Amino acid sequence: MQKGTIIVIIICFLIIGGVAYSLYKSSNTTTQTMNTASGAIGTPATSGNKQVVLHTEKGNIIIELLSEIAPNTAANFLKLAGDGFYDGTRFHRVIAGFMIQGGDPLTKDDSQMTRWGTGGSGTNINAEFNAESHVRGIVSMARSNDPNSASSQFFIVVADSTFLDRQYTAFGKVISGMEVADAIVAAGEGKELPDNPIVINNTEVK
Repeated sequence: MQKGTIIVIIICFLIIGGVAYSLYKSSNTTTQTMNTASGAIGTPATSGNKQVVLHTEKGNIIIELLSEIAPNTAANFLKLAGDGFYDGTRFHRVIAGFMIQGGDPLTKDDSQMTRWGTGGSGTNINAEFNAESHVRGIVSMARSNDPNSASSQFFIVVADSTFLDRQYTAFGKVISGMEVADAIVAAGEGKELPDNPIVINNTEVK
């Protein structure tokens, strides 16, 4: 075989090997990118938003705050939770197929039962109505007829309730513990004001 032919063959092998290696690297990189997006490699991707854990006698509910769409409302909830404001309060309003409501400091006192649902933190916050739909798991602020009357009371939607959209400020979503919310509904035994409302023992900011 001539020397020139041998050189050509060697060059061809080098080119083929280089192409094959490039294809392998490209395929491997694509697979890893897809796996990373789904959280299969390393730490699962998160939004970076703060989380608040409600520790109840029925279990824990973890709420991720949607600070990007309701910054003031999320900050208000985060501060109250961090200050222990919600510790000892009860889910005083429970409606099956709709929502559970809590956050009223008056619910710590049985002698104030006739006023449950009227209490707050002493500070109202302006509405931040947004495009987040009130589907199961969304956390939103309770209020009176005044759109800017939200204070400390909040509710967790246990069934899609889109008729609330852009009328109440959605500021969080339950990322773990919806079965606990369902248990709180069941504990109410069909009564809007349960005989034995479930207590938020304490809150934890993460």
